[in-house]
Amino acid sequence: MTSSEDSPPGPPPTAGAGHADADADADAGQGDADGAAGQGDAAADAGRAIDAVWRIESARLIAGLARIVRDVGLAEELAQDALVAALEQWPHSGVPRNPGAWLMATAKHRAVDSLRRKDVLRRKIDELGHRLTVEGEGAGTGSELDEALDRMEDDIGDDLLRLVFTACHPVLSTEARVALTLRLLGGLTTKEIARAFLTPESTVAQRIVRAKRTLADAKVPFEVPKGDELAVRLASVLEVLYLIFNEGYAATTGDDWMRPALCAEALRLGRVLAELAPGEPEVHGLVALMEIQASRTGARTGPSGEPVLLLDQDRGHWDHVLIRRGLAALERAERAAAEPATGSEPATGSGGAPDVGPDVGPDEGAGGPPRPPGPYRLQAGIAACHARARTAQETDWVRIAALYAALARVVPSPVVELNRAVALSMAFGPAAGLALVDELVSEPVLKDYHLLPSVRGDLLAKLGRHAEAYAELSRAAGLTRNERERALLLARAEASAAAARGGAVPGGG
Repeated sequence: MTSSEDSPPGPPPTAGAGHADADADADAGQGDADGAAGQGDAAADAGRAIDAVWRIESARLIAGLARIVRDVGLAEELAQDALVAALEQWPHSGVPRNPGAWLMATAKHRAVDSLRRKDVLRRKIDELGHRLTVEGEGAGTGSELDEALDRMEDDIGDDLLRLVFTACHPVLSTEARVALTLRLLGGLTTKEIARAFLTPESTVAQRIVRAKRTLADAKVPFEVPKGDELAVRLASVLEVLYLIFNEGYAATTGDDWMRPALCAEALRLGRVLAELAPGEPEVHGLVALMEIQASRTGARTGPSGEPVLLLDQDRGHWDHVLIRRGLAALERAERAAAEPATGSEPATGSGGAPDVGPDVGPDEGAGGPPRPPGPYRLQAGIAACHARARTAQETDWVRIAALYAALARVVPSPVVELNRAVALSMAFGPAAGLALVDELVSEPVLKDYHLLPSVRGDLLAKLGRHAEAYAELSRAAGLTRNERERALLLARAEASAAAARGGAVPGGG
């Protein structure tokens, strides 16, 4: 049907009919244009709504479906089917009042169809019928099956937690866990993940496909682990979230110093996890750490995108809302640590409670001795020291050095030692830090780690050993894969070279 056919009958043709017809045609054409524009607007509105809803609801959708079909890959396919249905219908029917519920209902019906097609429905009906019988409501099919599935949706929070633990299962490689987490829980497309990590889209797609296949082949249960397994799996979940955050906070490659979108996504997922697992101190510790570090985003780059190091940052540009959120999360971590553990403690590698003071050493509560701080609570404690200092000069480096010493006992590693060396140099002078750095020079794991020569060069410069500092900073610039960081290191190397020649003395830091 055309728009002219929609118009009411007009007068019979006259001498001026040509103009009249022309006007009518023009009006009709305008009507077509208006209609097309209106449809275009509706489609655009629907597209924006679908994109927003997908980012918010996709994880819940996949989690709920995964519990029904017990297959993460199939659950994602069903959720995508529901998304396609929305793309087809919403531009015409309008965005429903509760789009998340619409998507879930559509996907759930497709899940039932899928089960029916695979001849698994009978088993599911028997299983659900047994549940209904146990609940005194009798077994049934059809609408009763739908009602049973509806009631199962009440456990959506648990479903999300199950999805978190499934996507971060140790059976997957670290790269696969990161990609699958961003895909299933973050709602990011393969293209977005590839862009974020500067990885070919085909590589990310293969990782995700292989990850889902690995989970299926390994018959990884869609459940929250219990007992000792919980500790290992929770540590894996936290590791993945912090990896995502760190890649956004200090990009390993590319032209940008930071990728704030990755930080924001990791922080969002961390907040969700904290709501799902309120009794886990390390979860709150990680959230506190990310909140406080994210607060510096606006001060970490200069007008041209160049890095601005911590001591040189304008603290007036720190986000104090995020700092308050971070400090509050750290307090929640301490309160949770004072409560008796509901399951097994998260894996921290701790051999006992480090003596690090009130930030991460809560008073003993009625439930017995507090759980000792793990790596995220300790690092959040360090971040809190920086956040509480009004100026760089007011930073409590002695306390930070103590926290790093505690961290080194909990998760011993050359990288932690390198950070401790920096804290020692700030607390007790560059010679104290350099002594520890020199012990790390032969560490194989730090052979190509650009921050080792970077820190060593900085300490040498502070000690007036500028020629050596130039060599170390130049080597650091050659090792980094981030262009912004390379430029910064080369500038510092040049400053050391000038100082060695008797020119300007570098400011250091």
